[in-house]
Order: sequence, then structure tokens, then C-alpha cells
Amino acid sequence: MKEKITAHSIKLFEKKGFSETSIQDIVDSLGVTKGSFYYYFSSKEELLMDIHLRYIDELLGRQEEILLEKKTSKQKLFDIVYMLISSIKSKGASAKIFFREMRHLSDDRLAQIVAKRDQFRMNVERLIREGIDSGEFRKDLNPVIVTFGILGAANWSYQWFNPQGKISDREVAEIFVEMILKGIEVN
Repeated sequence: MKEKITAHSIKLFEKKGFSETSIQDIVDSLGVTKGSFYYYFSSKEELLMDIHLRYIDELLGRQEEILLEKKTSKQKLFDIVYMLISSIKSKGASAKIFFREMRHLSDDRLAQIVAKRDQFRMNVERLIREGIDSGEFRKDLNPVIVTFGILGAANWSYQWFNPQGKISDREVAEIFVEMILKGIEVN
């Protein structure tokens, strides 16, 4: 039941927004009582936090796997960008909620999410630094700004990328990484 509550909530939050969705809306969509909701979640905010944690923890786990692989920095960069864009197929609604509804978390909960988000960013920044050190990327790059640029492009794609569109997630990732590397790859 917890998974059903979460799945229905994600759909409702994506459509109506967190503030405009009530617990009653959630339980009505499932045909259950509020008691069922409160058995799993103490509040709507706890549910929102659960959605945020699931989203960022899954991305962090997948990112860690990529970073441990025996590949070049360029290959790892592609894999991370591809992972972010391909996750829109299965996690597009969660991505929208993650970026759009974060402001509804309490300061303590928000701090937990921001720390995880920052860890993801710092992992990419470390990868860029490794690419610079190995000679794959230009020495004159600012790794902090490059990282923000990469993540800004990839993370914003949940707003416009249509997984059922003419261009696949892999093609979008290839275009993004080619665009990125043309600006940072050593010639």
C-alpha cells in the first residue's frame, strides 16, 4: 500500500502541485481511508520527503556505480548525463517534484536533500578535475562552472524532453556530451 500511496501522490503532485493536493485527494484516488495514509506517513511533508529521498538516493547510487567503472572520464561523463536523461522515462514525474516542490520541505529535511544534491554535484566536479588531470579535458577549465553547466543542461531536460518523441534519450545524451566535450576536450 505504501508504494501505491507514493505512486498516486507522485501523479497528483505532478498534476496539481504539492500545495494543491490534499491527503483527502490522495486517499480518494486510491479508494482508501486517511487511516491507510497515516499508517505509512505521519504527514504529507513526510511523504514528499520520501519521494525526494527515493529520487536522489537512486541517482546517487547509480552515479557511484558509474564512477567506480574502469572507464575514461569522458565515458563516465557520458554515462552520468545519459543516466540523468534516461531517468526521465521512468522518473520524470519524480524529477519534476524533486526540483519544483523542494521548497515545501522543512529546513531540516531540506538540508538533508541539499546535502545529497551537493554530493551528486561534487562527484561530477571531481570527475571533471580527474579529466583535467589526466589530460582528457582542457587545463584552463573552471571545474565548478563546468559542473553547474553540465548539471543545468541535463537536469532541466525533464521540462522539455519527451521520451516518446523523435529523439531518444541516448541521442539527447550524445548531443549534450558532444556539445560539452567540443568545449572542453583537448584537441
